[in-house]
Amino acid sequence: MNTYEKAKQFVYRNARPLDLARWQYHFENGSKEAVLHALSFYQNEDGGFGHGIEPDFLNPDSTPIATWAATDIINETGLTDKAHPIVTGILRYLESGADFDEEQNQWLNTVPTNNDYPHAIWWEYNGSSELKYNPTAALAAFTIRYADSDSNIYKKACNIAKQAVEWFVGAVPFIEQHITGCFITLYNTLSQTAPDICDMQLFKEKLCENVKHTICPDTEKWATEYVTRPSNFSITKDSVFYPDNAELAEYECGFIEATQLPDGSFPVPWQWYTDYKEYEVSANHWRSSIAITNMLYLKAYGK
Repeated sequence: MNTYEKAKQFVYRNARPLDLARWQYHFENGSKEAVLHALSFYQNEDGGFGHGIEPDFLNPDSTPIATWAATDIINETGLTDKAHPIVTGILRYLESGADFDEEQNQWLNTVPTNNDYPHAIWWEYNGSSELKYNPTAALAAFTIRYADSDSNIYKKACNIAKQAVEWFVGAVPFIEQHITGCFITLYNTLSQTAPDICDMQLFKEKLCENVKHTICPDTEKWATEYVTRPSNFSITKDSVFYPDNAELAEYECGFIEATQLPDGSFPVPWQWYTDYKEYEVSANHWRSSIAITNMLYLKAYGK
């Protein structure tokens, strides 16, 4: 049985309905409607998302991070319908001002109610929220893509995007895959919809620099530590990041195949560092998501 078939068996035996729908969409001609239907069960009445859609915190309330996780899945489907109820709900949540720091002009990374439910230590709320454009840059991108250009939330998102890019291009290169990933989302969106918001060439140059800086060049660490690999940024041969990272990107194909576990899943390279027993359930949910990411990566390389 090959790598793909073993991963498929694991997903069918273990995945949440949402991740099974994603698997079927990407590999079995499944419909985007099925993905969006499964996704809708994580959406709250205020339009935001919760309920453990991001498996490392089980807060049922709407949060910016959980809502970002939903937008990431929407991006996967290539949804173009700006009137889709999931989209309009998200825009309603973002426009409400909930979980938004007006002074910093950013959505919060963590919220107080996270502490009321099982969560990883990095989602603990400690009286303040780390504001480094995760998930703000990606939520601004979603808004620019889907909101009416005459709406207040669109104008707000453009302002946030401009401010975010100014911060990013002026920052010293840093190693943080999630922040970098949010800026990749913003770059892709601006390239397609609003390139006049910033100097796109400078943005691209800084993004390429930071991606290369963030990917761990020591492949010995890939199997034992939580480090960034090319697949975390979907670096395939048509990616703007491929030329700078080609050797590591090609190497990862073999690494994925070599690290598949007997049950068809792949290791989850992190712990919660808390006493919550729910981590084991969360980790199993992550395994299906990781399997999807890995199979998409191998597919892109013809593997």
